[in-house]
Amino acid sequence: MLEAVRRIGRPRLVGGGVRDWLLGLEAKDFDVEVAGADFETLQRALAPFGATDVVGRSFGVIKVRSAASGAEYDFSLPRRESKTGAGHRGFAVAPDPQLSDADAAARRDFTINAIACDPFTGELIDPHHGQRDLGARVLRHTSAAFVEDPLRVLRAFQLAARFDLQLAPETAALCRTIADTYGELPVERVWAEWEKWATKAAKPSRGLDVLEQTDWLRHFPEVARLRGTPQEPAWHPEGDVFTHTQHCVDALAANAEWQSSDPARRRLLMLAVLAHDFGKPSTTVRGEKRGAIRWISPGHEPAGGPIAKEFLRRIGAPLELDPPVCALVVHHLVHHHGAGGEDNYSDSQVRRLARKLAPATIDDLALVMIADSNGRPPLESPETIALIGELRAKAQALALERAAPKPLVGGRHLIALGYAPSPAFKPVLDAAFEAQLDGAFADEAGGLDWLRRRLQETGGELQ
Repeated sequence: MLEAVRRIGRPRLVGGGVRDWLLGLEAKDFDVEVAGADFETLQRALAPFGATDVVGRSFGVIKVRSAASGAEYDFSLPRRESKTGAGHRGFAVAPDPQLSDADAAARRDFTINAIACDPFTGELIDPHHGQRDLGARVLRHTSAAFVEDPLRVLRAFQLAARFDLQLAPETAALCRTIADTYGELPVERVWAEWEKWATKAAKPSRGLDVLEQTDWLRHFPEVARLRGTPQEPAWHPEGDVFTHTQHCVDALAANAEWQSSDPARRRLLMLAVLAHDFGKPSTTVRGEKRGAIRWISPGHEPAGGPIAKEFLRRIGAPLELDPPVCALVVHHLVHHHGAGGEDNYSDSQVRRLARKLAPATIDDLALVMIADSNGRPPLESPETIALIGELRAKAQALALERAAPKPLVGGRHLIALGYAPSPAFKPVLDAAFEAQLDGAFADEAGGLDWLRRRLQETGGELQ
């Protein structure tokens, strides 16, 4: 394919694929920019290799799905961009086959994304010193045109987190000058960048640093309020709640179980850890605890649930995330509320906890609690980790570590006993489920016995 393209133009591998290759990562994006050819000639050269999808003639982009491997490749022409209006989409784009490598690279957002590679010689074309910045782990804008697209600030947020980068001071200063343009961004684009942060981050705290350094943290007030909310030094020597949260999200990203989870679970857990202390700013006071006056945050867990939901709506997260994220926030200290010793985690408590968390799971909650515990350097708490392990073991013994209990008695059982479907079924079935959670029965046969006894006690009345 590249040989065919070389016969009609000058192909270059560009963008994130080159960056990832230089970092020693598996390159998943294969973007090829072809100078010296027009759109029709490029399309004819690619047609024999598989199905082509013209993304937009005005953008000069052709997607090719290889007939041999099924892999997808993006081929494009170098292009010029000029600002024509507000927002992320306010650009006029014009393909320019005669654009030089340096001019083509100048339209890219960051220097680390402006490195091109000749696929035949392996030569790197790096007019903006992206290799230097990549080696120094610095995220720097490519040109002054950076400010024309406010989405680039949120790209800085997620790229810094994904690749453990620090934002160049001059880039942070540019971002501050466009902080008021955040409202121009469609919420779906905001979510796209948050989702990358939540699923791909190696050092999530770097992204939160970027938001703070650029004055864009104010657009996410649920997070911003964590800065300056004090914590008791004896339990949180690391600092305020914002700093604690940064340590927590980094601890989660370092957890091998999180790393091996699918993207949907990773984003759920990362957002839950980010939000786990959203209730502290409104509940933190000076009060007595363990015989001394300390910073305490009574009730911050339930207070945090509604605030987490507000945040998820603000960033445009899918609605399906609201229940599990909020449940994990509300219950993230359940391991500290047990009776202690052998009385911790009765079967009934674990069943009810699994039910309250659904569709999140006890295994999910355990990872949130571990991240919370590990987010207090230099403190370590083997006792807390042991409590969490005990909860997971109890849930595993009950086959509830990855799923909530399901009712064993249903409407079909009442129908089989001769009752016609009616709203009166609900209180009986609710009582049956409560009895099941309390351990009154553990299988369908036991549930039927319980149901018959219940009906005998009520003289056959559904109540």
